[in-house]
Amino acid sequence: MTTWITICDTCKREGWDAASGQPTDGEALAALVEAAAATADDVRTRRVSCTMGCDRACNITVQAAGKINYSLGTFEATAEDAEAIVEYAGKHAASETGQVPYREWPQGVKGHFVSRHQPLPDA
Repeated sequence: MTTWITICDTCKREGWDAASGQPTDGEALAALVEAAAATADDVRTRRVSCTMGCDRACNITVQAAGKINYSLGTFEATAEDAEAIVEYAGKHAASETGQVPYREWPQGVKGHFVSRHQPLPDA
């Protein structure tokens, strides 16, 4: 089953300067996550504008139908963070319930979990 990584492309970390003309931190992270996920099995990405986690920028969610879903934050726009996000999403996709044992979490996602959301009921 496909797991989706939803990336907030409006996230701005402290110190981001709109006058610089640079992409937001969220846009930069999104590009890195998209590149890292390009060849991943059962992982897709999408961008959204604002996940309302501004105090924890940069934010992403890991979601799949019928599975536990997660919000994560305080990522930086680095290849290392992007790769850890995609690796975790792959493990989420492979899990029947969406739960991934802590011992299997990539180091790069540890300490970034904000909340867990139970799957919606079928009816």
